[in-house]
Amino acid sequence: MQGILLLSREIDAIDHRILKELEKDGRLSIVELSTRVNLTNTPCSERVKRLERSGYINGYRASLNMEKLGLGHLTVVQVSLTATGGDNSLDAFNAAVGLVPEIESCLMLAGSFDYLLTVRTRDIVHFREVLGDKINKLPGILQTNSFAVMEVVR
Repeated sequence: MQGILLLSREIDAIDHRILKELEKDGRLSIVELSTRVNLTNTPCSERVKRLERSGYINGYRASLNMEKLGLGHLTVVQVSLTATGGDNSLDAFNAAVGLVPEIESCLMLAGSFDYLLTVRTRDIVHFREVLGDKINKLPGILQTNSFAVMEVVR
């Protein structure tokens, strides 16, 4: 195991290989997964169940083709709030952002702005509507800066 960085003492190198394979393809059968990690089916299945129970695997989901779904336009939005102090401005923003279906992800950051949003829309016209009608009306917004994504590399 020399050279392998283990992120947790609770799981070993085989567990890490299982996680890596399932992250690439969550629909792998136990038979295929067992082959890939060089285990027999029963121990592999038991390890997967243990990883699920202990919270290393949060769930399984489909990776959707957003272009085919008509939501191929991706924009990243930096958000600065008017205040992030002792009041409930962060809680209010966090709750409200969950009500905007076009917001794919919302990350609170430490730095020169407060949040980074990824926003999925049909096109730039739709994004402009979402920005004006929804994002800029979220509680506590001071300023937004938007960046159209040209290509998702990874």
